[in-house]
Amino acid sequence: MTLVIALKWYVGPNEEAIVVSADSRATVGPVSYEARKIYPIVLREDDEEIPLAIAGGAGDASIVKQSFRIAERLLIKMAREEWGCKTPSFEEFEEAVRAVEARFMRRFSQLRGQGIEVDFQMILASVDPHGKASIYLFDPRGLAEPMHDDPGFAVIGKGFFTGGNLLLKLLGYSPSESASMDLGLLTAFIIDVVSEVDTSVGPFVGESWLMRVDESGTKVVLGPLKDEALREFKDKVKKRRNLIRKLWRLCEIAESEEAVDKMLEEAFKKWLKSGN
Repeated sequence: MTLVIALKWYVGPNEEAIVVSADSRATVGPVSYEARKIYPIVLREDDEEIPLAIAGGAGDASIVKQSFRIAERLLIKMAREEWGCKTPSFEEFEEAVRAVEARFMRRFSQLRGQGIEVDFQMILASVDPHGKASIYLFDPRGLAEPMHDDPGFAVIGKGFFTGGNLLLKLLGYSPSESASMDLGLLTAFIIDVVSEVDTSVGPFVGESWLMRVDESGTKVVLGPLKDEALREFKDKVKKRRNLIRKLWRLCEIAESEEAVDKMLEEAFKKWLKSGN
């Protein structure tokens, strides 16, 4: 199975980004192998790469791959014929999602008519040139539900049930709090921890993509996690897991949880006053 996480990230005033991360393990019966779960959709025009969306899929590998290609063909066609070879606006992307939805519904209806069970979920996300993020979740019927406003994230795959959603809540993620969080590290932590209790989910090996408006505020950029960032994330994941365990043990030996909370608040205030 799999675990794919898409989070909305506030990276500046009125500016949103999208982080999509996944494990790399696919399972068919007793056999596990490495598989690509995230598919960047890019228009290549006159030696320029124009980001359109990020897709992430879970379920039957052949259906997921076909669905990636369907979405890619439709988005590229609309970019060339309707969007002026540009990253779509928030409204244009919504229209594109409805076109993808109609195509999926027809395709899946055909498969069910042939007696083929559709095991499929897909996330399709984008950020428009004004820094407005979109996240849509497609279900096994092919229907798409917007997730960008409520709850502001999407989690798919078996890992959702074995801890993905729980850890997001436990660690305090919400779009409104995301400006002060490293969402790349957060998704890496969740995938690694879930992989320890769910053998169908693989450890985080760096499949993570970020889509945002660049620092000039004029161009949408899309790129993968770099090798050096992966090494840093893996080291930090290990350290933060140990810190959480130490905090739990401290609560066991302290006078009360309130005493631990007070200690942490004082340390936090001291750290802020030091200017770090």
